[in-house]
Amino acid sequence: MKELILKDLLEARNTLEKFIADHSTLDSIAAAATICIEALRNGNKIISCGNGGSLCDATHFAEELTGRFRGNRRPLPAIAINDPGYLTCTANDYSYDVAFSRFVQGVGCKGDVLLAISTSGKSANVLKAAEAAEMMGMKVVALTGPAGNPLAEMADVSVCTPFAPHSDRIQEIHIKVIHILIHAIEAGLGL
Repeated sequence: MKELILKDLLEARNTLEKFIADHSTLDSIAAAATICIEALRNGNKIISCGNGGSLCDATHFAEELTGRFRGNRRPLPAIAINDPGYLTCTANDYSYDVAFSRFVQGVGCKGDVLLAISTSGKSANVLKAAEAAEMMGMKVVALTGPAGNPLAEMADVSVCTPFAPHSDRIQEIHIKVIHILIHAIEAGLGL
């Protein structure tokens, strides 16, 4: 059992070290934070989406902004597309592929930001949400796996993880990026 635990910890550390060593990492996270800061400074909001664990990350991002992160401050406008009634209604009446994009079309505004999370960068519903956001004049920040995937290519800014043998390693990087983004947003807004 201890060997399995150590192997997992070392694999996670190795993935994080590869991510840090990539010269584009700091630039892409800084660019993503800047997009979010500018939107919030201009009175806009951030909408986040993803599937499975990525939806949990999208929700965590939104609740940290509207609630609190490390200290008390005013709530920041963010919402995750995670309402089960809405998602099941839309999936049943239309298709799951358009569940996120219809929400973006209904709630998003020009100047808002979509945080689109997909470990593969190929999730149809996330891609359609990014397309809808782009058509509405929103900025798209993507958290994905290795670069070169469709979501990374279509986003205004993509934070891409290195190759990992399993999606849990990618998700571990994503939650680190999410916490860094929140911290940077608060600092950028002087909160």
